[in-house]
Amino acid sequence: MRTKKVMSVLISMLLVAATTACGGGSGNGGNAGGGASAKPAASANTPAAEATPEASATAEPTTATPEMDFDMGGRTIKIVSWWDMTIPEDNPDNIQRSKNLKELQKKHNFKVEYVALDFGEYQKKVVASLVAGEPLGDIVRMGKAYMIPALTKQDLFWPVDDYTKNENAFNQQMTTDFSQYNGKGYGFSENAGNLISGVFYNRTLMKKLGMKPLQEYVNEDNWNWDTFTQVAKEANKDTDNNGKLDVWGLASGGFLEMALASNETDLTIDDKQNLDDPKALEVFKFISKLGAEKVARPTEGGDWQEPAQFFRQGNTLMYAGADYEANGFKTDMKDYDIGFVPFPKGPNATEYHSVESNVQFLTIPKKVENPEWLLYIWEKINDIESIYDYPKQASLESTYDNEDDINNAKLVEGGMLLTNHNTFSTMPYYELLDELKKGTSASTVIQKYKAKVQASVDAVYKK
Repeated sequence: MRTKKVMSVLISMLLVAATTACGGGSGNGGNAGGGASAKPAASANTPAAEATPEASATAEPTTATPEMDFDMGGRTIKIVSWWDMTIPEDNPDNIQRSKNLKELQKKHNFKVEYVALDFGEYQKKVVASLVAGEPLGDIVRMGKAYMIPALTKQDLFWPVDDYTKNENAFNQQMTTDFSQYNGKGYGFSENAGNLISGVFYNRTLMKKLGMKPLQEYVNEDNWNWDTFTQVAKEANKDTDNNGKLDVWGLASGGFLEMALASNETDLTIDDKQNLDDPKALEVFKFISKLGAEKVARPTEGGDWQEPAQFFRQGNTLMYAGADYEANGFKTDMKDYDIGFVPFPKGPNATEYHSVESNVQFLTIPKKVENPEWLLYIWEKINDIESIYDYPKQASLESTYDNEDDINNAKLVEGGMLLTNHNTFSTMPYYELLDELKKGTSASTVIQKYKAKVQASVDAVYKK
């Protein structure tokens, strides 16, 4: 697909060059970041061509912001994150972004400074600067968990809804969904993909055990909590007949976030606890049943990294994780063929989902002047004709060798949902999860924790 896209771009460039040559080689003015027309401009005496119905019908609507003319007077735009966001010229897309930025700097008379803060101190420093009315930058990366609603209700950020309509330059979900507060969107990003999470599995072990390929369940649209549990149980084996399991189907059953998203629910909705929701009850029953029936591999007293370490040993079929772990598995498990499928659908789900509990995005503090200029510049930097067919294409194609795995990753990425428990510092999330993993009944857990969950919400919303 990528090759076809590149060839299409090259052919278009050749045609434009040919047309320009036929037109006498006259100069063409171009806008920053955009392509110049190869057709000579009509003279003032030449009547304008009428738009035909066919042309009107085929013209594609654009969400791009019209060209703006402004002078920033040499102002330095500071862009703050926990990494250096300087545009690397490491692929054709980024080379074009870098070129766009340089042209915009000349046209609008500004400079850019990238500020990278240590991740461990980032939240404390950035929040303190905002509350003091002295933001560290003009464009500041924020985590939703500590920004919304705690900081947005203090009116510390500009809403950006009116300036992020260009679907080619902005990830629309970031503004219209993930960064919403009181009907306004406060976050934006470049047109990048979402976090991908799902189930990694050992395809080599699956074949050795003679099991039905997991991809077939996905192809049949039969990859759900029941078939997932069935597969995990089937892979639990005592291969040396010593009375103890030495092969397991599931590295851990502690995937509450993924289970919530897979049934399209959460522990809270806005300022209310949501444990009473029938969909949440189904999630609790699912996790509790796995615990009560001892389906997952038992802990050996390790930390939060233990499930991934179990999977690396090559004797555990499935591990629920995120795409940033994929290359580590590929490096550490060279003797195994590692596959990826979506986290199974819950009974109320209509599609597969990935999940993010620590989503982050870019923002503009309210103290910053002319936010519309900054968003215009950001749009024009990122409004490019990409050589890739979809977000994360280069990453996914370098990570996975199997087309099914790539398609599964794309499938869940497009349906990413958020869980919001990290917004509430006193949320008894892990206590609740531990109870479910032990097999405590769902109804007992709900009755025990719903008041505590509501109290943790109130501590943030009523503060």
